[in-house]
Amino acid sequence: MIVANTLKTRIEEAARIRVVRKAEFQMGDRLLIETRNSSYTITSLGNGLIRVEGGWFDRKGLGPVTTTITGCTWGGTAIHSDIAAGDGLFLEFGNRVVTTRIRRFRHIPARPSNSVH
Repeated sequence: MIVANTLKTRIEEAARIRVVRKAEFQMGDRLLIETRNSSYTITSLGNGLIRVEGGWFDRKGLGPVTTTITGCTWGGTAIHSDIAAGDGLFLEFGNRVVTTRIRRFRHIPARPSNSVH
């Protein structure tokens, strides 16, 4: 029997999905994230720090919160620590809060890029 959810399979899947890597998420950039249950606005403060508004944080009366992004998971314990957001993934914040599955996201750079993609 072949187990479909192996680490190798997950790595291959991660290479095919649309993601924003932490290295691409620069100071002043924003991520607008819609999960199955919530919406989040995340602003990069630089040096790995972010400001999070919405979702769980607002429901608990804690927003906005300054924290970090630990990475994204497929819903298990294997974490892609270099990914800030990705279609179909779960986002984990530095304070251990984990979102429901990301349905869609938008990366809004603080400054227009000079490169052509």
